[in-house]
Amino acid sequence: MKRTQIMKAIEGKAKSVLLKGWVHRKRSSSQMAFIILRDASGTIQCVIKKDDVDAKSWECATNTNIESSLVVEGTLKKDERAPTGYELVVKKLRFISQGEPFPIARDFSPEFLLDVRHLWMRSTKMTAIMKIRSTVTGAIHEFFRNKGYHELTPPIFTPAACEGGSTLFEVKYFGKKVYLTQSWQLYAEAMVFALEKVYDNSPTFRSEKSSTARHLAEFWMAEMEAAFMDYKECSEIGKAEVKFIIQEVLKKNQKELAALKRDLTDLKLAATKKYPTITYTHALKLLKKAGMNVKWGKDLRTIEERELMKIFDTPIMVTHYPKEIMAFYKPVDAEDTEAPGPVCKAFDMIAPVVGELIGGSERSTDIKEITKNLKKEGEKLDNYKFYLDLRKYGSVPHSGYGLGVERLVQWICGLENIKDAIPFPRTMDRWTP
Repeated sequence: MKRTQIMKAIEGKAKSVLLKGWVHRKRSSSQMAFIILRDASGTIQCVIKKDDVDAKSWECATNTNIESSLVVEGTLKKDERAPTGYELVVKKLRFISQGEPFPIARDFSPEFLLDVRHLWMRSTKMTAIMKIRSTVTGAIHEFFRNKGYHELTPPIFTPAACEGGSTLFEVKYFGKKVYLTQSWQLYAEAMVFALEKVYDNSPTFRSEKSSTARHLAEFWMAEMEAAFMDYKECSEIGKAEVKFIIQEVLKKNQKELAALKRDLTDLKLAATKKYPTITYTHALKLLKKAGMNVKWGKDLRTIEERELMKIFDTPIMVTHYPKEIMAFYKPVDAEDTEAPGPVCKAFDMIAPVVGELIGGSERSTDIKEITKNLKKEGEKLDNYKFYLDLRKYGSVPHSGYGLGVERLVQWICGLENIKDAIPFPRTMDRWTP
């Protein structure tokens, strides 16, 4: 017989099947043994009766450790008491590999589970998260390709900063000094003059000395850039992308969300309702009414973002942040009259649990203004020569944003810590396994 995955066997209601997988749980008596077999598709209870199998199968059933790998032959039998409605009556059982005693049991600390992340990935929790993450990344590609965007893969080694030099990872490069990318943006801006609409989903790196539940040193960012697009249209694309991703997860991952015991109320609202747009200045007024007085000109911290989420029942887009806290490439909106100081054509999406989920803006086309900002930030203009060239040869208005994939997965899965939203997290304190 050819191997069949567990859920395909159940869905096809096959009678005689051959399964391969790992021991998820086990218990036995003198005459019977029960093994919960796991593969990537799901689990099934295997029933082994001593009198119905050969001696080798019985020895295997009683001596196996958790996470040993097995090949099992038997008959599928309907049983309403079983979690999947079926169990397997075993005829033959053999080790593929008899595992040593598994080091993970109950009540281990989060730090220990990070130390053995290569083994903890097999858990029901991590398997569910990774399946949801796969849906999220697949939806990103589907969303942009359906809108005519071209996928662009950016360089990881870069000569300069995009989001501020203080968070750059320095790398030796054939006797020269380069950095790990903070964002694909500067290169994406070059590509929109050829392809007009581009997107990616790739790793980015920030050397932030932070050990919070929402920061990683290496994370994935889904970014887009489009020519002939202002910040308003760009922010609406961001809303549509998040809504589409959540709709896809609700459609494809009900089983995994249930395994994580996720209350779906906020996700269902985010999948259907319109996301409001407010200005930074208006956000401060709302926070003041809620008893939180934030000085105009300061960036919104996690505590303020969470307070805003108490006011709204969906993600929101906050626009027109003060120029003083914005990157060199974000242009001032001269038409804004609400704010007490200069503000940018920029936006952030604030979402439940994670706070800032998307950061984006229109890009300045004023080479003099960009040059002045770079000098003010202490950057070497030679490192940005290619970027400044873009403003010399047929520049057009263009905009873009980046979406933090792990933050979105953290929110969707209802995770306390962003470290569980990525297979092998990298932080200030953790670089293994």
